Amino acid sequence: MTTSSTLDRTTDTTTSEKTLSTDIGLLILRLVFGLLFAAHGAQKLFGWFGGEGLDANNAGFEKMGFNPGDLFGTAAGLSEFVGGLLLALGAFTPLAAAIVLGTGIVIVETGFSKGLLGGYEMGLLFAVVALVVAFTGPGRLSVDSGRPWARSGLSWGLISVAAAVVAAVITLIFKGVL
Repeated sequence: MTTSSTLDRTTDTTTSEKTLSTDIGLLILRLVFGLLFAAHGAQKLFGWFGGEGLDANNAGFEKMGFNPGDLFGTAAGLSEFVGGLLLALGAFTPLAAAIVLGTGIVIVETGFSKGLLGGYEMGLLFAVVALVVAFTGPGRLSVDSGRPWARSGLSWGLISVAAAVVAAVITLIFKGVL
């Protein structure tokens, strides 16, 4: 088989088929990741899915140096729950991506001293998925699709990243001074 025959076969799909497959791929990514991320938040906030609930979560945040634990633990739970649901729905996608990315950055910083595996790999995975959705947008199979508020593209991806970095830095500064 030659390179040209392989290339010829891969260009047979129509643009609409490629777009639809991209939209389906983004839907699967958003649903699986977003719902799992929201489930982590539900564990923290409500004790659902085998979680310890808000009081234990907040105590855990205090042990990690996030004082007051009530503020940081609740904020983390809300970020995961709301950010995950918004991503799963493909609603207000730049905001959703910024929420998840900011949360991922804080997780990376918190676990960095433990190394990649067993330390910050989950935060890094969260951040990468949020980055992908920030720059690609949610696709046509989303709440945002065709809505007047829908925003995507390079500039909105950069705005999402900037908002996430600012929020994460502020969180980490407050962690250090409170």
